[in-house]
Amino acid sequence: MNTTFMARKEDVEHKWYILDAAGKPLGRLATEAAVILRGKHRPTFTPHVDTGDNVIIINAEKVVLTGNKLDQKIYYRHSGYPGGLKEMTYRQLMAKKPEEAVRKAVVGMLPQTKLGAAIAKKLKVYSGADHPHEAQKPELWDK
Repeated sequence: MNTTFMARKEDVEHKWYILDAAGKPLGRLATEAAVILRGKHRPTFTPHVDTGDNVIIINAEKVVLTGNKLDQKIYYRHSGYPGGLKEMTYRQLMAKKPEEAVRKAVVGMLPQTKLGAAIAKKLKVYSGADHPHEAQKPELWDK
């Protein structure tokens, strides 16, 4: 009798990958990062176990958006008080915190559960080309 393989969290070895965002569309970059973080690129993918790898995204300030999304795409947040809705266009967000724009895109593609929150902690985003993770020996993702 064949049984379905289920990965266990003790058996999963997490690697580190670098994604270069320079010149890539935001959505394409975010889906690539979400797939790696979730572990869907592995044959041992198990939906209820964190089988994914750590992802470092560099050059977040050089990510591009197609069409008129720079001015039409709006991020909203609310303070919790009446009249506390704040909005910011993507152009303003890129000028202020480009790494936050990329982080929001990737985390939005992960499950909105406790597992998704744990997976999101394995995402590191930097606006420049430098990152402090050389000790982890990250590999360049080129697939």
